[in-house]
Amino acid sequence: MKWEILNKTYLLKEKWLTVRRDHVRMPSGVEMDDYYVLEYPTWINVLAITKDGRFVLEKQYRHGTQSIDYELCAGTCEPGEEPLHAAQRELLEETGFGGGEWTLYCKSAPNPAAMTNYNYTFLAKGVEKISEAHQERTEDINVFLVTFEELRKIVVDNMIIQGQMAAPVWKYIAETNK
Repeated sequence: MKWEILNKTYLLKEKWLTVRRDHVRMPSGVEMDDYYVLEYPTWINVLAITKDGRFVLEKQYRHGTQSIDYELCAGTCEPGEEPLHAAQRELLEETGFGGGEWTLYCKSAPNPAAMTNYNYTFLAKGVEKISEAHQERTEDINVFLVTFEELRKIVVDNMIIQGQMAAPVWKYIAETNK
C-alpha cells in the first residue's frame, strides 16, 4: 500500500514551513507527478491542570482565521529536542507554570495525507505558577485558569477551534465522565 517516491522537488524552505512536490507511484502503478507535501516541525500541546484542579488555557489572536480563541499551551520542538522537553519549556515560557507530573496523553497527525509532522499532547497534573511568563516578542498570550465545568462549556461552545487542541480536551472530558 505504500507509495514509491520517484522524485522530490522543494518549492519553499522556510523555518516554519517547507513545501515539496513529489512524483509518486502507487502500488497499482498509477503515477502522480504533482503530489504536494508540507513539512512542519513536531508540534506539542499541554493539557495543564493546577494543584487545585483548574486548567491552564490561553487566548491569542490567530491570523489565519483572524480570530481570538481559547487554546492549550502549544509550540514546536527545536531541532533535536524531545517533545516532553519542548512541552515543559513552552508551558513555562508562555504561562509561567511548571512542575507537576507529566505523561504523554495522545499523539496525532494533524493531516497525514499532506503533512509530515506529529502533534504530541502532554497531560501535566499538579502544575503551579513558578515564574512570570517569558513570551517571545511575537507572542501576545493571555492566560486563564478555568474549572472543569468551564472547560467543558468552552469546548461545547466551540471556543477551542484548533482541532489538535480540541481533540485531547474532548478525550479528557470523555474519560473523566465515565
